[in-house]
Amino acid sequence: MAEETDLEIEEAGGNKKKIIIAAAVAVVLVVVGVLFLSSSDEAPVETLAEEETATEALQSTSASAKTGSALYVAMPRPFVFNVPGASRDRIVQIKVQLLVRGDINEEIAKKHIPLIEGTLLSVFSTTTADELSTSAGKETLRLSAVDKVQAAMEGVEGSKVIERVLFTGFVMQ
Repeated sequence: MAEETDLEIEEAGGNKKKIIIAAAVAVVLVVVGVLFLSSSDEAPVETLAEEETATEALQSTSASAKTGSALYVAMPRPFVFNVPGASRDRIVQIKVQLLVRGDINEEIAKKHIPLIEGTLLSVFSTTTADELSTSAGKETLRLSAVDKVQAAMEGVEGSKVIERVLFTGFVMQ
């Protein structure tokens, strides 16, 4: 009987320790949460003024072609074409998206999709499989595509419209 009484006392003491530890952990979590929320909500007035000044400076120095937010115009279908290679001809598939700035340039780019597709296809057909097998060759092709598309758009619209040509998919067999 004495042994059973000792057991009950030890179990009660163990539960008290667990409750105290759990309460201490809860208090620490609440304090950390309150500190985190209060420090992230309020920013010093000087910091906000500096951020606004920096944002205005960046906006005023950007070129007129880069006005507006970045938007992406996906070409409706991937480009599939043959390229000659040293050992054999290869088939290439490239998925393309165009980076434009602002809603106006997005609408202009969408309006001239056939012109852009034709220009890109003519650029892509001038390359070889050996050039496309290296990352430097792919980058050269992309830069050439940007130059030709911008020249075509400038001839039609009077501005470059397209900022970048992005290859979002590239497969060569």
